[in-house]
Amino acid sequence: MAFVFNLLQQIITIYSWALIIYILMSWFPNARESSIGQFLARICEPYLEPFRKIIPPIGMIDISPIVAFLVLNLAVKGLNSVFLWLI
Repeated sequence: MAFVFNLLQQIITIYSWALIIYILMSWFPNARESSIGQFLARICEPYLEPFRKIIPPIGMIDISPIVAFLVLNLAVKGLNSVFLWLI
């Protein structure tokens, strides 16, 4: 059981880093058009899209990735709580 929870936690951690890299790529021109940028877009945009529908940009600043990242961190904390409850 611990293996499954550790695996899920590692997957979420890797996904969090992918989100951070994808968000930072928006600061560099043409970075998202690279093969790495396109790969990250395929795995990150489906998660970010619902947050972008709910939270509109403030001027030129899109804060929806921040909220999406916080929700992902809450999921990790919830996963840890469930694991501790099951022990």
